[in-house]
Amino acid sequence: MATVSTYLNFQLQTEEAFTWYRSIFNPTAPLTLIRFSDTPMAENLPEKERNGIMNASLEIIGGHVLFATDMLESMGHAVRIGNNTTLNLILDSREEVDRIYAELSQGATDKADPHEEPWGYWGVCLDKYGVRWMFNVLAE
Repeated sequence: MATVSTYLNFQLQTEEAFTWYRSIFNPTAPLTLIRFSDTPMAENLPEKERNGIMNASLEIIGGHVLFATDMLESMGHAVRIGNNTTLNLILDSREEVDRIYAELSQGATDKADPHEEPWGYWGVCLDKYGVRWMFNVLAE
């Protein structure tokens, strides 16, 4: 079943922000945090970034889920308006991703065409109105 969630980017503040959001929206909700140190990529990161969050998730209101990651300076990432908030579409098929991506990416900037990643089929674009969209079909 397709879902829409919100994906947020922080500069090594994801855990702090999500702990705060949890206290406000849903204090008993599970908070899932996957650290860069839990992945093989940690060995290539500076010490100060290894404990950063690769992926966080938290259900807030009415089943809506917030996701987030820490953007890493060592990879040339910086949080700015235009990349700090993303509408995350988890769709049922690659064909659906390709169709919607083709439409939303017309005139888009800052994009990655849909392709295979370890978690599934993924792509992203900043549409012509400055709204960032992420597209996923999760691996089974």
